[in-house]
Formats: sequence, structure tokens, C-alpha cells
Amino acid sequence: MKKLLVTSALPYANGPLHFGHITGVYLPADIYVRHKRLQGHQVLHISGSDEHGVAIMQNAQKKKKPYKKYVDGWHQKHKALFAKYDIEFSYFGQTSEPYHHEETLKWFNKLYAEGAIEKQDEKQLQCQNCSNYLPDRYVEGTCYVCKYEKARGDECPNCGTWIEPLKLIDPECKFCESHDIKAVDVFQWYLKLSKYHSPFRKWFETKKGVWRKSVTSFVDSLSKDELVDRAITRDLDWGIDVPLEEAKGKKLYVWFDAPIGYVSNTKKYLEETGSKEDYLKDWWHNDEVELTHFIGKDNIIFHSIIFPVMSMGSGRVKMVDNLPANQYLNLKGKQFSKSQGWYVDADEAVNEFGSDNLRYYLTTLIPESADSSFTWEGFEARVNNELANNIGNFVNRSMSFFYKNWEKGIGQEKFDVFFGSDRQKELEEKIKQYHEAVDHFHIKKGLEILMGIGNEANLYFSEEAPWAQFKEDPDKAAATIAISAIYTAILSVLFAPYLPNLSQKMMAYFGESLEKVSSRVYAGDLEALKEVFQGQVILAKKPKGLVKKIENDRVKELEEQFS
Repeated sequence: MKKLLVTSALPYANGPLHFGHITGVYLPADIYVRHKRLQGHQVLHISGSDEHGVAIMQNAQKKKKPYKKYVDGWHQKHKALFAKYDIEFSYFGQTSEPYHHEETLKWFNKLYAEGAIEKQDEKQLQCQNCSNYLPDRYVEGTCYVCKYEKARGDECPNCGTWIEPLKLIDPECKFCESHDIKAVDVFQWYLKLSKYHSPFRKWFETKKGVWRKSVTSFVDSLSKDELVDRAITRDLDWGIDVPLEEAKGKKLYVWFDAPIGYVSNTKKYLEETGSKEDYLKDWWHNDEVELTHFIGKDNIIFHSIIFPVMSMGSGRVKMVDNLPANQYLNLKGKQFSKSQGWYVDADEAVNEFGSDNLRYYLTTLIPESADSSFTWEGFEARVNNELANNIGNFVNRSMSFFYKNWEKGIGQEKFDVFFGSDRQKELEEKIKQYHEAVDHFHIKKGLEILMGIGNEANLYFSEEAPWAQFKEDPDKAAATIAISAIYTAILSVLFAPYLPNLSQKMMAYFGESLEKVSSRVYAGDLEALKEVFQGQVILAKKPKGLVKKIENDRVKELEEQFS
């Protein structure tokens, strides 16, 4: 049994989450965590709200709300949304809480003592019209890399480049919309990434062939020749105070403290659960622990360069092992944008269509190697033609036929035909392939393998036509239903990471006997099913429809919103 520490990028407490967030980070992380736990590993899944930074200050001020009250509100909304999508965390904390501030200062003090943080003069943009300094998201302009016109002073949301604000083309003040902006002299404290270029590159070379090629290529291009020092303090009134007398009034900037949230939230989790484990010795500084960060491509820089260098320089934690960064999920080919009205309300959607349908479709869209696109027509087609027809229809028809015609059960001998057969061997091989895929973060491929098993089951049931067999030879029909029940039991177990709600409904047909052996079945030990299908096998409950189909008229209404 391994110990795995899995983190999901801290969602920013500044607005609603959309399908891009769920599909790019939280859903694949949840599936992976459930998968590893079913394999028997000890897994912590850590995340929480990212609650500092300029954008939060801007919007809290607009809403005339205290900063803390503002972020607390979004924190609760995000937690509630994750619960609706059956996305679970061991701990989901907050970076505005004292326990996180305490941990962050330990990092700052250690890095400062090691000479990894130094005071440095810099140029900063200042609006000549309203006199405000313009850090990060207080300024927008055209990206000097991809020419995107809405690049921010900290990052380009189009190409993912970490922006040097002085290079922005035609910058605009986000306070007063003036373009009369000049660079003025200020001082800040910098993380001296340049000092760690050589050890970083040595470590990074070990990740080539392990991380996704899209990630290593991007990191290689950014770090091959040098690492550029980055300011970690800002002149703001919301954030963690810089613990230096000469830095009075300055705050640690959000990108420095946010990844430390993984560590502080782990510590808080262990404290609240009464664990005797130490968050560093037993988890974060334990080489036996496998550390994985689930992120979107806009977070690659922070998790592949910045946080590893912070970890290396401070020596507080081990460096990341796996970094399954995904590309973007778009809406009909365009990036989600709440401000431009180009988004889908994820909360309304799950209330209307349920977690099973949305988890299924969104999993098929996980942008593992390239951007993907959400459409309501695609949602309807995938759910109706695949999940409903392939899985829901097969299970409902076969198990309803079982329940109706064998009230006193089907004898064990009908099920025994499966054991030792080529069918069992082929299924065990497919389960092995399934584990191989999900173990290597090929979440979509894992689902494709499961749907292939479902298609095989559906084809078997249709070709055998037990409703016709029953008229001629009830024993032959019973044998067909026995194999169909075995398929149903296997699928119910394997679907647990992907569609936990649907999985539970399917497993309930076989009662506690299947639950007791589910971990063995999940691992591919189909011999364990002998303990389920013994004696006279009776279904534990009456089957009913499992997957609600999507109405075409409703899809047309939803599509018209984006016409």
C-alpha cells in the first residue's frame, strides 16, 4: 500500500466555478483519488480557497464588502458546488485563515534566511491620471507574446504567459480606464529563482518522459537558459504581512502564499481529525509519499517551477512527482467568460441534469492533450446514446427481466459457467488495461475501456435475446441473465470512481455481498464474484431507470442562448 498526496489547484474565491475548472482540474483529480483508494492506497486529497490578491480586492470593494466576508462567501459556494458534483476532498481550507498565515511565514523566514529572498529595486506601472500603482490585475493590455488584447498584468489568460507588466502593449488602468501610464521606481522583495537554475534543471531533467510532453516542453522553453527572479511582495491592504520591519505596509503576494495552502491545509486536516501523523515528516517531507498536483495549463509555471524552487530552497517539503496538467475546456470553441456572458452556470446545470450525466460528459471532454469544447448538443448525444443506451438501458432491461421472471432466484450453476471461461479472462485483461490507463492519468481512456465493456454486455444481451429464449427454453434464458448480472456487477464496481452515484445504485441490486468483495473485483479478481453468485441468487431490490435522458427541446433552448 502506498501513501499518495494529491492536490487540486486552489480555486480563486472571486466568482463562480465553471465547467472549465471542473473538467480541467477537480473532476479528473476526484476520479484518480477514488481509483487509488479503491486499489487500497492511503490517499489525501487536499485543496481549498485561494483568498488573496488584487482581483479579490477589486471585487470586494465594488460589492462594498469586507475582504474576509467576501472570500468566505465564495468559499462556501465552491464547497457546495463540489458536493453537488460528488467531488470530495480530505480537506478544503482557506488561505485567509490564521493557520495558513502561520505556515506561510515559516516558508518566508526559511527562504529569507537561506538568501533566496532579497530586496530589489524595480519599475512599476503607475497611472498618471488617478495616481494609483498598477500591480497585476489592476492593469490590462495587449499580450506581447500572443497579441491577446485582454492580457492582465500578472498573466495572459490566452497563452498562459507569466506577464512582465512593463512589456504590456498599450496598458490600461483598471481603476479609471486611463492609458496615461508610466513606469516609476519602487522596491519589493524578490524570490531569487536565478540562484536555483542549475539544481532546478538537474531535477527537471528527471521529469522528462514522466510528465506530459505538453508540460515538459513548456517548462523547458521557460527554464532552459535561465530562471527569472520574481517579486513576492505588493503594496496592498489585504494579504499576509511581510515579516520584516523595513517592509512595513507590504503584503506577500498571492502566488507566493497560495501553493503553501496545500501544506497548511494538510496540517489542519491532521489536527482536526486527531491524527498522530506529522504533516511534514509523514507526508510532505516523506520520500515514500507520491505527490501529485492536478492543475490547468494556466498554473503550470507555479507548480512546475515556482513551488518546486520554493520547496528546494526552503527544504520544508519534497518536490512534486507527477504534474498531470490539462489544457482548456472551451464553450463552443471560445474560452468561458463570465464578464462577457459566455459561460454555463455549473450550479444550475447540475441541479437540472444531475451529477451522473454531467460527470460522464465532462469526463469525455477532459483536455488531457489539447483544448476541448463543451456543447449542449454534444451533452445530449453522449448521455443519450452512450450512458443511457449503452449502460442504463442494458442494466435496466436485463435486471428488470431477472426480477420479473426469477422471483425465487437463479441457481448458482448458471453463474458458474462464467468462471474459468474465456469471457472471464478477457474481462480481467480489460480491467488490467483500465488500471494501467488511470494509473498514468489517462482518465478518458479509462472511461473508454469501461464503456467498451458496457457495449460488449449490451451486445451480448441483445444477441442472446432472453425474452425470446424464455418462451422456448427458460433455462437458457436464465443462463443469459446470469451472465448479464455478472456484467452488471462488474460495471457497477468499475464505475465507482467515475460515476459514484450510478455505481451505488447498480451495486445495490446485489446487496452487501458485492460490497464485501468490491475491492477485489475492482482489482480484477473476478473469482471474488463467486461469493456473490452462490446458492439461489435473488436481486436485492427492484430495478428502475438509472439514467435520465436529455430532452432535445431543452437542448435547443440552451443552445439558443449562445446563438
